[in-house]
Amino acid sequence: MGTVPRAVKVLGLVALVAVAASGCSADEVLRFGWPDGVTPQADEMRQLWTWATVAALVVGVITWALILWPVAFHRKKGDTLPKQFQYNHFLEFIYTGLPVIIVVVLFYFTATTENSVLAEEKDPDVTVDVVAFQWNWEFDHKSYKDAGGTLREPKDPEGGPLVRTVGNSREIPLLVLPTSRTIHYNLRAVDVIHSFFVPEFNFKRDVFPHPEKNNQDNTFQNRIDQEGSFVGRCAELCGTYHSGMNFEVRALSPDKFDRFMTLRQQVNPKTNALYTTAQALEEMKCGQLCSPTAVTTVPFNTDRTARVPSG
Repeated sequence: MGTVPRAVKVLGLVALVAVAASGCSADEVLRFGWPDGVTPQADEMRQLWTWATVAALVVGVITWALILWPVAFHRKKGDTLPKQFQYNHFLEFIYTGLPVIIVVVLFYFTATTENSVLAEEKDPDVTVDVVAFQWNWEFDHKSYKDAGGTLREPKDPEGGPLVRTVGNSREIPLLVLPTSRTIHYNLRAVDVIHSFFVPEFNFKRDVFPHPEKNNQDNTFQNRIDQEGSFVGRCAELCGTYHSGMNFEVRALSPDKFDRFMTLRQQVNPKTNALYTTAQALEEMKCGQLCSPTAVTTVPFNTDRTARVPSG
């Protein structure tokens, strides 16, 4: 009888040593490889992932125990027919009922989490149009609420978006967003299917050409909890330079974001043109958070003959 508690202690010690040796915190272990999210929606997705994985591990341990126990301790002994368990109603109920209960519980938490993550407010604070093209991104700030709560829709003389950022092979596009405000994203592509993916959002959505004709839900919302720079990627194989189709989310506090949007609508006296994203951030002088260029990724090299050392 004393072997079971000792076995449990040994397993616990092994798990503790493994965590300590890896240098991971308990939170990192429970994330099971997922990044630390920066939105409430990301936290909900991570919790679903964590407990679904824990449930799968528990089921796996029990299943392996049921397989290995008879192999190790109930091998055939002589010609005596062992006790038979067919038509045992209680056992049939257990091994039929428990899987059904597990599936129902997982379905419930999956459905409720999905509904929460995909929920959209009718009156978001910021609306951004995200346009994907081979092999870069365009970000148009369609509307935003200023510090006084007034909804503003900056437009150029032709009625198009005034605050626009377009990436190219020399410069990573920066998607500047506020923290603590509800952000609405409209996604579309102009050529092939792409995918909008920010690992710290724990969320990914395909970007289709003509989403209205493809009956695709091309919008989502979130709320960023903290300032920072977060790399974004195209997560759908889309051609030659797919691997370099990156962007960067730059999350600023509401007051910094309002300052940024104000600058983007003003003329830069040094260039006699409207401030670009890089120029506006540089003008704000708030350290690395206002770096005029991306800090999480670099532009891709369009020279297909170029070779770099591996590793």
